[in-house]
Amino acid sequence: MRSAAWVVPRTLPAGIPTGGRPARGAPARGLGRLRHRTRGRRDDGALILTYVIIVPVFMLAIMVIIQGALWYLAREAALAAARQGVDAARVRGAAAGAGPQAALAFARNDASGYLLGPSATAQGSTATTIQIRVSGHVPTFVPGLAINISQVVQAPAEKFIAPTGP
Repeated sequence: MRSAAWVVPRTLPAGIPTGGRPARGAPARGLGRLRHRTRGRRDDGALILTYVIIVPVFMLAIMVIIQGALWYLAREAALAAARQGVDAARVRGAAAGAGPQAALAFARNDASGYLLGPSATAQGSTATTIQIRVSGHVPTFVPGLAINISQVVQAPAEKFIAPTGP
């Protein structure tokens, strides 16, 4: 029979470990003391404690990223609504309230999930310049957070200029 155990000849006095492996089937001597020494550190639960610290920080980072995306979408929706309002108000012969009405219609129909409570005004408009301001609220993913946004678009009013001379 062939033995798979590696045995170092004992040349040291009894009780001093030789560093060799015990023969197959022989009791492991000294391992009880080794196990006892490693248990003295008491790092049981360190992984759970790490998760208790890291997981909430990770979730907060995800919530901030999602809230930033919602803010960006609401801002772009308000800007698009203001552009729609300016385009409707700057044409020749447009009604007085055509700009804010077109901006509100766009914000309520096409940007309803991104811009909450939209409002539009034409304050600051003159005979030569149209200005539409669209305001609203950002949908919140973080509880207790209220973000208001406002976008302003200006454009010159269209006017007909007759060609002069040849």
